[in-house]
Amino acid sequence: MTHLVGISGSLRSGSSNTLLVDEAARLFAPDLYTRADLQLPLLNTDLETPAEVGRLVTLIGQADAIVISTPEYNRMISGLLKNALDWVSLASDGNPLADKPVAIISSAAGRSGGERSQYTLRHALLPHFARVLTGPEVAIAGAGEAFDDKGRLKDEKSTELLGKLMESLKAEVALHRG
Repeated sequence: MTHLVGISGSLRSGSSNTLLVDEAARLFAPDLYTRADLQLPLLNTDLETPAEVGRLVTLIGQADAIVISTPEYNRMISGLLKNALDWVSLASDGNPLADKPVAIISSAAGRSGGERSQYTLRHALLPHFARVLTGPEVAIAGAGEAFDDKGRLKDEKSTELLGKLMESLKAEVALHRG
């Protein structure tokens, strides 16, 4: 059984990235899914590691795979997501993202669907030594209209592409276990 952890780079109520990461989990294994909580204090290495950071590090460490959905703010990932990655990098037992299969997805109001934020997220994950999948790329444009009232993607092609990415993530987990 494969445990998936989803990370949404947005705290906004009704966030399309939260909807997207939950939709990815539905296609992956909905009963083996936990969405991470990124309500963390700003990184300050003068402080002891806060309990909520410890919970995030433990959650990621116990996961078999990670899916991250990133919004695009000023052509980059959100400060929220960057802050979480910085905290995780300081884990005392080693970085839990190291060698972990990670799928990147995005949703944005603009027509690129967050492609630039995916690029910056790949860059932000480099020092973590995660095994980031190269594709298929899933970037949902026009995010405000992309989901139905149940939080499901309206576009069949987008759902199909997201399903293929989740199958690739499952295959990467199986390869890692083998």
